[in-house]
Amino acid sequence: MHAVVRLYYLSRWCYLRKIPVLPKLIYYFIRIVFACDVKYTAEIGENVGFFHNGLGVVIHKHAKIGKGARLYQNVTIGGNGKREAENGIPIIGENVFIGAGAVILGPVIIGNNARIGANSVVLSDVAENTTVVGSPAKPVNSG
Repeated sequence: MHAVVRLYYLSRWCYLRKIPVLPKLIYYFIRIVFACDVKYTAEIGENVGFFHNGLGVVIHKHAKIGKGARLYQNVTIGGNGKREAENGIPIIGENVFIGAGAVILGPVIIGNNARIGANSVVLSDVAENTTVVGSPAKPVNSG
């Protein structure tokens, strides 16, 4: 398991048990040492991989990432700048591959086993078992 993920799980564990200060300290440690912005309030499933130690990865504080997802460097998973309660946040399914530099914005749902190409910009939902590429991201295959 990658160091960033282990530290995230530790900060999340502390946060869920209402241990004061420690989750925030771990969060800042991750930001400084790994240049990765992963807040303990995000929900990240088991066996998620942050390759290259999550260098440049930014994840919305309320995003949800399913088990077995793989994120490469400089990935952004964020909101669309509007209120989360009204517009939602990204929800990433299980075993999703997200290539280097990809951006996923807004209230989108990425289906299980989807693949997001490097430097793609995802602004709409992606079906299960689909590969998307480009800006804005378009499917290149499915099934």
